[in-house]
Amino acid sequence: MTTATEHAIGGAVPQQRHGVGAMLHDSWVIAKRNLRRMTRIPEIVVFGLMQPVMFVLLFSYVMGGAIQIPGTSASASTYTQFLMAGIFAQTVTFAVAGASAGIAEDMTKGLVDRFRSLPMTRSAVLVGRTLADLVQTAFTLLVLMVVAVLVGWRIHEGFLKALGAFGLLLLLGYSFSWIGALIGLSVRSPEAATSAGLIWLFPLTFISNAFVPVSSMPGWLQPIAYWNPFSATVQACRDLFGNQVGPVTGGWPMENAVLLSVLWSLVITAFFSWLSVRKYRSAVG
Repeated sequence: MTTATEHAIGGAVPQQRHGVGAMLHDSWVIAKRNLRRMTRIPEIVVFGLMQPVMFVLLFSYVMGGAIQIPGTSASASTYTQFLMAGIFAQTVTFAVAGASAGIAEDMTKGLVDRFRSLPMTRSAVLVGRTLADLVQTAFTLLVLMVVAVLVGWRIHEGFLKALGAFGLLLLLGYSFSWIGALIGLSVRSPEAATSAGLIWLFPLTFISNAFVPVSSMPGWLQPIAYWNPFSATVQACRDLFGNQVGPVTGGWPMENAVLLSVLWSLVITAFFSWLSVRKYRSAVG
């Protein structure tokens, strides 16, 4: 049967490419397409930076003097050291909303249908999108780090450990971007994707050790907070930055936060990337 697509490519039906090499190449092409879009619409980057910067300023200067970490005196400077790992982690996870909306927009505008007519690997559309989000997240973290230094935050364990902390943050952000991809594929509009991409993040980030000590929470809630993947990355970053303020509580998950952070991120990536690719293949046929 002759179709417009067959005429456009010389009468041959496009054959899907296979193999890891083809997937990586096609994913990079899609990633570059999304990165170019970000540069052409700088508002995406600017507004993505405004929220975490406001969180840093508000928590440091408005709430910093009122929140006391056990074993320390209440002061804005002490709280800033405690806070920044949580703000960094919140920033990389809140990028989920952008991933969800972007994929939902591509689906509703028919862009994915055009990709389907090309001889490319199916998973490249999602992998490319998540890689582009990872690059944007890295840039946001860099700017946020400068703001943090300006308000008094410091690294105390050296460059290599700090680099490891940022690696854990990016790994967490990448794993959560796959959750965003699944949400974007599951809703009918970019607006719904934005809301669905954020609403579940608020309890995840606030029922954690990011902004207040877990010991201040009700007893039944503390184990949930300690085993939270978000808490694991926050505690790991505090350890690697040298920003631990007060005693470490929480038992095994907090004493082995680096290991737990990596395990959580890998499990989330494996599970939600599988679900997302499966959902994508069923959606595009």
